[in-house]
Amino acid sequence: MQLLITLLMFPRVTIPPHDDLLLLLTDVARLIRTMADRVARAHGMTRAQWTILARLRRHDGLTQRELAELLEVEPITVGRLVDRLAARNLIERRADPTDRRCWRLHLRPEAAPVLAEIDEAKAAFDAAATRNLPEAQRAALKAALLHMKSNLLAGDDEAGFAA
Repeated sequence: MQLLITLLMFPRVTIPPHDDLLLLLTDVARLIRTMADRVARAHGMTRAQWTILARLRRHDGLTQRELAELLEVEPITVGRLVDRLAARNLIERRADPTDRRCWRLHLRPEAAPVLAEIDEAKAAFDAAATRNLPEAQRAALKAALLHMKSNLLAGDDEAGFAA
């Protein structure tokens, strides 16, 4: 709170980049996305396609609309990505047994090698990002990030804003 008051009173005061937690989190996330883009391209895919495959592994049988909501993108965006993945025989659309208007997305067996590549890439990202970080600090970092995520999802209004 004191920092916020200082910034409001003295707007020319700057925060060193390494002291700005949100900027640091944004930078780390951007670097991970950049690495993932590069690795996915090396395998002839996009990070977005990899993300869909990874999500369907966790939530097989989603509709395109449900998947779009989960990924926080427009359904048309998911539709185009699903078309490309279906053309590669990595996923398939199946009719919903209870709703004729609805199609469910399922992984095909051909997706297994791609999912293995995703797992290898994630392990490499994790190893690179946490190199020389003791296990206790890794656990504390994970706990802190989960706590922050929980706060934001709860719409914690203590800071004067709602999520």
